[in-house]
Amino acid sequence: MTVEEIVEKLKADERNQAYTKRGVPPVFQISSNAKILLIGQAPGRKVEETRIPFNDKSGEKLIRWMGIDRETFYSSKIAIMPMDFYYPGKGKSGDLPPRKFIAQTYHPQILRMMPDVEMTILIGKYAVDYYLKGKKKRNLTETVAAYKAYLPEYFPIVHPSPLNFRWQRKNPWFEEQVVPALQQRVHDILS
Repeated sequence: MTVEEIVEKLKADERNQAYTKRGVPPVFQISSNAKILLIGQAPGRKVEETRIPFNDKSGEKLIRWMGIDRETFYSSKIAIMPMDFYYPGKGKSGDLPPRKFIAQTYHPQILRMMPDVEMTILIGKYAVDYYLKGKKKRNLTETVAAYKAYLPEYFPIVHPSPLNFRWQRKNPWFEEQVVPALQQRVHDILS
C-alpha cells in the first residue's frame, strides 16, 4: 500500500465524510525512510488550516525538545502519525479527543510502510495509553519519568502544548533530565 492509497481510503471512509466534503485532507507526514516516528494527539485548528503537522506553538516546542531544526523535522527522516489525522473539534476544556478508529484501522497499515523506524516518540496521554497499554505506569507523569524502561522502541513525553505550562512548572525534571536524554537519542539516530 502507498501513502496515496491510504489518503484515498481515508477520504472515502464514511467516518471522515464531513472533512472530505469540506476539502480537508488527512494531516500526517509519512516516509519509508523515516528513522523517528512521532505519534501525537490530533491536528489542531491551525494545523488543519495549514495542512502541516505541528505547525503551531506545540510544534515549535517539540522541535526544540528534540534538539533539531524545522528543516530536519519536516524531512523524510521524521514521520508524524497522529492518533487522529483530522481536527476533532473543540470540547468544554480544549480539543476533543482523537477518534479511536483512526489508530485501530489505519496505524497498522502505515507502520508497515516505515520499516526503518528506530524510535517512536509517544506524545501525550492518548498515544501513551494506546501504545503502552499494559506497560504504562499509574499515570502519564510516572510513565514519562520512567522513559528509560520503554527504550529503545518508545520514548514517552508529555504534550508540548502551551496549555501544559502548569505541568511543566510542577515537573522541572522533565526539561532538566528527560529533554536532554531525548535530544541525545534523536541526535544518535539521525547522525
